[in-house]
Amino acid sequence: MRQFLPVAVLVIALSVAGCAATHTAIAKRDLDVQNKMTDTIFLDPVGPAQRTIYVQVRNSSDYTELDLAPEVRNAIESKGYQVIDDPERANYWLQVNVLQVGKMDPSAAEAAFHGGYGSVWGSSAAGAAIGGAASQSWTGGLIGGVVGGAVATVADAVVKDTTYAIITDVQVSERSKVAVREHTQQQLTQGRSGTRNVTADETTNMKRYQTRVMSSANQANLEFADALPYLKTGTTRTVAGIF
Repeated sequence: MRQFLPVAVLVIALSVAGCAATHTAIAKRDLDVQNKMTDTIFLDPVGPAQRTIYVQVRNSSDYTELDLAPEVRNAIESKGYQVIDDPERANYWLQVNVLQVGKMDPSAAEAAFHGGYGSVWGSSAAGAAIGGAASQSWTGGLIGGVVGGAVATVADAVVKDTTYAIITDVQVSERSKVAVREHTQQQLTQGRSGTRNVTADETTNMKRYQTRVMSSANQANLEFADALPYLKTGTTRTVAGIF
């Protein structure tokens, strides 16, 4: 009887994997797009003559093909602002840097990019604990570990819970009628163990605000090409929504 135990456990595990894949496919059948901003920026209302803005959009991510500049400019202009190329004449500066574009673990997108990678290792450990408790032997633990890994592997192969995201840093500068005193401090690395502190005080006529924007798209077996238009629209709408 004992020689049939591994086969029976494997059959049960594959059934569980199928159920897990079916649950993911049903729960994640609809596309879920979310747009988030870490900090709200409030700007003082101004008249139409003062709605001039200088827009700078950069991309420092690995996905260099992404260019949000045209969409951001169009979205800003649709709100009644005039986009100009001279920052000295603009009442506002909008500076955007795309930090990351691509696939992310869902838990990372929902919980401050806390990753849940390595699911096979986690499932193997859980399986080993169950197997060891059932047989009180290393053999049972080994079988449980292999089965646990198989469950995660099969489920992931059938249905993938896929999330893509665009993460951007945004800085908005607003021209002030009074002098603004800025204090900046940086810690620079010197070699492997040394650091250098740099501080600077400056008087300017711009008030600066900073925030981080994330647009994410989640769906079972989602392809990047299908997610990208929604991510671009979400990022653009969120950034332009500051004005």
